[in-house]
Amino acid sequence: MGMDQDWVKSVLPHREPFLFIDEILELEPGVRASALWHITGEEHFFKGHFPAMPVLPGVLIIEALAQTGAVALLSLPENKGKLGFMTGVDKAKFRKKVVPGDTLRLESVLVKQKMGIGFAECIAHVGDTTAAAATISFAVGQEA
Repeated sequence: MGMDQDWVKSVLPHREPFLFIDEILELEPGVRASALWHITGEEHFFKGHFPAMPVLPGVLIIEALAQTGAVALLSLPENKGKLGFMTGVDKAKFRKKVVPGDTLRLESVLVKQKMGIGFAECIAHVGDTTAAAATISFAVGQEA
């Protein structure tokens, strides 16, 4: 499918320096999304995490996964212009350091919605290796 960052900005309200999706590879609105984030080493957080050995903070991997899930959710016509709010993170596991030069493949699958809260199973890969995984819960809020 190949939707670039400009397309992502048409769905998400996030902007630099807090937009972590470079492109969408696959999208089934309301079901799943797959995205890429190319880690260049020029990102501002590497100045402090850690200057001698830059490592992508795990919390930012979780945010990138949440943004990927938000693309799947907010691409539904009834959610156009709304905001997705992360309400929880469960079973987060970090399995591989992510460093400059890596490309994260982000996968979020919306597995259920109950009483206004949705749940997504999310996995971040570097190549064929799982870098991180989590269950992320969310709510759809007011229009941006």
